[in-house]
Amino acid sequence: MASQALYRRWRPQTFAEVIGQEHVTRTLQNALADGRVSHAYLFAGPRGTGKTSVARILAKAVNCTSDGAEKPCNRCLICLSLTEGRSLDLIEIDAASNRGIDEIRDLREKVHFAPSEARYKLYIVDEAHMLTNEAFNALLKTLEEPPPHVIFVLATTEPHKIPATILSRCQRFDFHRITLQDLLSKLRRICQEEGIAIEPAALELIARSATGSFRDAESLLDQLVAFADEEITLAQVQALLGTVPSQAVEELVDHILDGDVAAGLRLINQAVDDGMDPRQLNRQLLEHLRGLLLIRTGGGDSLLNVTEEQLARMKAQARKLPTQRLVQTIKLFNEAGLNMKIGFQPQLPLELALVEATLMGAQEERARAAPPRPASPVQKRGALTPSERPRRTPPVRETPAIPEVESKASASLEQVRDRWPQVLAAIKPHSRNVEALLKSCEPIAVEGSTVTLGFYYTFHKEKIEEPQHAALVERVLSQVLGAPHRIKCTLSPRDQRRVKKEKRPKTKHEVVAEDPLIRAAVEKYGAHIADVQTPPSG
Repeated sequence: MASQALYRRWRPQTFAEVIGQEHVTRTLQNALADGRVSHAYLFAGPRGTGKTSVARILAKAVNCTSDGAEKPCNRCLICLSLTEGRSLDLIEIDAASNRGIDEIRDLREKVHFAPSEARYKLYIVDEAHMLTNEAFNALLKTLEEPPPHVIFVLATTEPHKIPATILSRCQRFDFHRITLQDLLSKLRRICQEEGIAIEPAALELIARSATGSFRDAESLLDQLVAFADEEITLAQVQALLGTVPSQAVEELVDHILDGDVAAGLRLINQAVDDGMDPRQLNRQLLEHLRGLLLIRTGGGDSLLNVTEEQLARMKAQARKLPTQRLVQTIKLFNEAGLNMKIGFQPQLPLELALVEATLMGAQEERARAAPPRPASPVQKRGALTPSERPRRTPPVRETPAIPEVESKASASLEQVRDRWPQVLAAIKPHSRNVEALLKSCEPIAVEGSTVTLGFYYTFHKEKIEEPQHAALVERVLSQVLGAPHRIKCTLSPRDQRRVKKEKRPKTKHEVVAEDPLIRAAVEKYGAHIADVQTPPSG
């Protein structure tokens, strides 16, 4: 004879046994005590949170023949009949397989028959959102004015798909995901009562993987009981779920922080070779990075379901990651997760995201380690001595670095325009979008340390004014000009755009770029013009 599954044996039989849904059970108990039971309810929430179980308890409570205050009593004949599934007055309908208008017409005819033994006949329509529009329309009048002996309970995981006309005729209760602590408490009790030996870490991983669903957690525990010989270990749970240890995820983040691309790639490929699904690894990594973001932004430790030891390690990692870089890293791996669904090799997007996240940190380190050089008297006049002139070196195709230039109190408009191509080249490795937006503007004024940029289009101006984009432009502009500068964005008048374009004198950079010999060298070696200096007179 087949044994009964754990989730069926441990299904709650009274309102007191329902965990994590006190807002629902208390309201229903008060309605029962006051005799104000509604004719139609809508139970909405994630799977495995107790919707069908509460509906069955409600069926027993409204039909319980006990004189006691606590209902259901689970001792009277009606309660026992409903608990054992023998009662004809509890009808459960799977809307996924009975979703058409014919099934609803059949239901409409049968609701008028009186209950066989109970006071009320209760219909539970599971996954109600699967009903067709025609079926909903056919049910509408019956749901609005059912016979006095009928109660409807519609259960759904997607309440947004229920028509508004149905919602307005039901009392709605939203079931919440079960917290990690409530899941652990229930699982410990089950293991103790059933005599199941399991490591605490393994039990915690089961609770985490259930994502707030009692049924998922109990089903997984049932599967592990059959899988394990004696005590259920953490390694067995990880093997069954296809997950990697949390230490491996933390180690991968450490490799990103240390800039060790090779070690990170080895870890990913080792996990894949061990049978790990790269999608699952990416999900675990994103969950860990989300935790770091919550810590970094002061979101609160209460939002993280981790142990004290894990929390301490995560706080140490969060201190090393600037918020902006952390946000960009999360975006990279989130995009990698989307690309895994359509990519030829599932682990490739994960590897690319790792490389980009690691190199992003290396670029920031180089930018911080290269402060502007102090100004010399000759540099203040805007020229270098022959001994200081840069030597010609073979061009190398790599990301253009932000050049070190002379330190100044502020730059003139001509100097800003002359170095504007360098600003665009230096911004490009950080954000191609920002570089493209800046191509539709030009420096039109300099007041102290504020550079005014005239944009041709309102959309481009508003995008550059966004804090993250403005901060990038100001940082690069300050490093190129050798002194702190801020930007001010404005719109260039339409009638002045063409005039400015025609009458503005060419900068030194533009004049040199048009030289045929220089242009040929740039095209042949893939180089770029870093700076243009005027030779000393005399």
